[in-house]
Amino acid sequence: MPLPPAPAQPLKLLAELTNTPPPPQTKLRTVVRRFKIWTPLVVLLLIAVAVAQSLRPLPAPALTLTSASSYTFQGGPLSLPWPVMGQSVVEVEGVGNMGVRGAQTPVPIASVTKVMTAYLILRDHPLKGKETGPKIKIDQTAADEAASVDESRVLVKLGQEFTERQMLELLLIPSGNNIARALARWDSGTQEAFVVKMQKAATDLGMKNTTYTGASGFEETTKSTAVDQLMLARTVMKNEVFRSVVAMENADIPGVSRIYNNNGLLTDTPGVIGIKTGSSTPAAGALMWAAQKTIDGKPRLILGVVLQQRKGSTPNDMLKYALSTSDTLVRGARAALASAVVVKKGDVVGYVDDGLGGKTPVVATKDLTAIGWSGLKSDLKLAAGTSGVPHSAKAGTEVGTLSLGSGTGETKVPVALQSDLKEPSFGDKLIRLG
Repeated sequence: MPLPPAPAQPLKLLAELTNTPPPPQTKLRTVVRRFKIWTPLVVLLLIAVAVAQSLRPLPAPALTLTSASSYTFQGGPLSLPWPVMGQSVVEVEGVGNMGVRGAQTPVPIASVTKVMTAYLILRDHPLKGKETGPKIKIDQTAADEAASVDESRVLVKLGQEFTERQMLELLLIPSGNNIARALARWDSGTQEAFVVKMQKAATDLGMKNTTYTGASGFEETTKSTAVDQLMLARTVMKNEVFRSVVAMENADIPGVSRIYNNNGLLTDTPGVIGIKTGSSTPAAGALMWAAQKTIDGKPRLILGVVLQQRKGSTPNDMLKYALSTSDTLVRGARAALASAVVVKKGDVVGYVDDGLGGKTPVVATKDLTAIGWSGLKSDLKLAAGTSGVPHSAKAGTEVGTLSLGSGTGETKVPVALQSDLKEPSFGDKLIRLG
């Protein structure tokens, strides 16, 4: 059977039906025909892309700092009146270290050891506010050691009872060695067991060059450095009960005579609020101290440690010398500490980046002041608020903070939009690539 004829092409069939021959193929006709076919498809594709671009979630706006990323106090390098011997270190809490002097090799620290003893007692038997804590009975050993003439002690008697707070006062104000050991036994059963806790605490605090062999510091084998002891001072001064005790010039405790603080700087040096003296022939004179200076209405804590102040023939002479050198150092540190205006109210400090090329300036809403000393360099940081940066907002809206420093020494001010923040335009959304 013969095959059916092949289907005619549309134009040829049209020509047969109308007796009109199909137009000849040319490049122009081919281009026009293809244009008519593809143009609607391309238009539909462009519309789909535009809709998709417009519906995509906007990138999160971000704050970018444009002002200087740091501030350096004028005046050149800091020069403090450092002791000419031994080890010393000073820092301002939350601001930074003012300097270190002397080789930081472990040396005997005498009764400065009692700061760690007090730290552990308050850590493991915490007191708050005016709480006095449990009563502690004086045992035979503490009563016998009260008669020692070779070390500092408190005249207590067998069977007397003192509250935990009173025992801390007897420990830290007149520096009773027998009280230190009594507290160690009360806490851990034996002084040896308490020393294990002391050493672990030192390790936990990062005091890598410290060795404790007793709770009182009487043993010359208890050694540390000024830098290590500053780590302890920084931690223990966070405890309100400890701060209140070491700031006492004297105390009246029933059952003992009035006790007086060995730290004469409490009465003689402006701003001093503690902490602990130490003296012995191996340790010479030592002092861990704390002082305050109120700047811009806020008290700033200055901490320092001075070790191995060896001048005079007796431990008492050496302690007096340590107090004298520390007095000069405290006064110098307080005088050096000052404030400066880093950024003025209204200064442009950065911008909001909408992620699509839009940049809206932000300004400081207040003067930003910094606490420091000559030569100190501090970093500036611009951060969004807790709810983030909005996509749109009116001029004057606070969108973040500008800060300098860290911790308790941090100062910060809000930043606000200098002009209206608007969402990206349709055109910006359309041509976004990311």
